[in-house]
Amino acid sequence: MANMHEVDFEILGDDMQFVKVELDPGEAVVGEAGAMMYIEDGIQMQTIFGDGSQQQQGFMGALLGAGKRLLTGESLFMTVFQNQAQGKKKAAFAAPYPGKIVAMHLAEMGGEILAQKDSFLCAAKGVALGIAFTKRFGAGLFGGEGFILQRLQGDGWAFVHAGGTLEERTLAAGEVLRVDTGCIVAMQPTVDYDIQMAGGIKTMFFGGEGMFFATLRGPGKVWLQSLPFSRLASRIYAAAPQTGGGGREQGSILGGLGNLLDGDGR
Repeated sequence: MANMHEVDFEILGDDMQFVKVELDPGEAVVGEAGAMMYIEDGIQMQTIFGDGSQQQQGFMGALLGAGKRLLTGESLFMTVFQNQAQGKKKAAFAAPYPGKIVAMHLAEMGGEILAQKDSFLCAAKGVALGIAFTKRFGAGLFGGEGFILQRLQGDGWAFVHAGGTLEERTLAAGEVLRVDTGCIVAMQPTVDYDIQMAGGIKTMFFGGEGMFFATLRGPGKVWLQSLPFSRLASRIYAAAPQTGGGGREQGSILGGLGNLLDGDGR
């Protein structure tokens, strides 16, 4: 893409990481809402409608980009951080909760990555953010978090966040991996994605896991996270004192049945 910005960056920290992007004069980075940590003097912020990748398409192009982001549950707007100073300036973007930031150079991965809808952090201006519906009906009906994936396209740097510990795996052609849908961070589009039932009735209702899991079939790379935000939020909510009707006072078995379908009954 002609308007792609090639940026230098550094990822700092251990469990609570942030990425520091160095911008040459005129370069810009697009950030998810609420991800900015700090910007140096000379970097100007501009809120845009859509994903900012193809502003030359006019209002209808921006409206289409915004509509795609709305379908993934994200804000209609994004923020562009552009260096309008004479020298190099830096902008930093922080992870929303403990985990690892993954730097992906899209040109080295075939120009496209499919990511969990809440994992995107920031990218060099010119990276297009869209949506990718799963190909199979079962995945759309039962996929939960994995139903709609974000499609990152371009040839520049994109940064995504993985909760907890990150594992990067390369699946051979035909190799199958069964994963909790919330534990998927990203994958190459060559990886086939489907949803299957967890097993028998006893496994589904008393195994402590969700009724469905994702089946990934190679070839291609997949990035997995050990701590999906939904699981973290569920644990925090379960541990919080509850008053009135609901919460832990309902009992460990009956209180957990409502979480079985979404994979959070842990």
